[in-house]
Amino acid sequence: MRVAALYDVHAMPWALEAVLAEVDADAIVFGGDFLGGPFAEATVELIGSVEATLIRGNADESDPRFAALPLTAVLDGVTYCHATPTDNNPITTAATPDEAVLRAFGASGTFVIGHTHHQFDRRIGDLRVINAGSVGMAYESEVAAFWTLVEDGEPTFRKTPFDIERAVRELRAADWEDAHAFIDENLLVAVSREEAIAALEGRRT
Repeated sequence: MRVAALYDVHAMPWALEAVLAEVDADAIVFGGDFLGGPFAEATVELIGSVEATLIRGNADESDPRFAALPLTAVLDGVTYCHATPTDNNPITTAATPDEAVLRAFGASGTFVIGHTHHQFDRRIGDLRVINAGSVGMAYESEVAAFWTLVEDGEPTFRKTPFDIERAVRELRAADWEDAHAFIDENLLVAVSREEAIAALEGRRT
């Protein structure tokens, strides 16, 4: 089974549109945080245009349309969740100590997560934790849409370019109070993967 894991779109329809044009899979999982960004309604419309499984992220919990979505979905023996199976807020990064990852996920199983916006594949004994990356707000030292194709339980990390100039142009014309900051911090420059991991680890409890 081929599953496209699309996480952390953060209301960036330009990025999502590019990814959906490229996806060739048996199933799509939207792994939470499809809201929490500039163009929520356009993003929701795009999500509704495809058959997909939706799980809830922390940015979606205040919207009554999505607040009741499940925290997890299991496809082909893989558990998909936003941050952990029981809580949408814990931080897991490529640098999180093994013991903390084991406390969050248990000693075995394969989990695909998001929340921290950078791809990784952690193996600790019989436990495997894969971060699918972020479609709309990647912390990867490159401005692009990052997602993961999971085929028979094995991940392939993917990266899709999108029309950044169009996104900047339409954001500047939008009535969204955070537009200029979002453009400056996420589109005109790439968020450093190393700096983001260090900052996230500093917030981890």
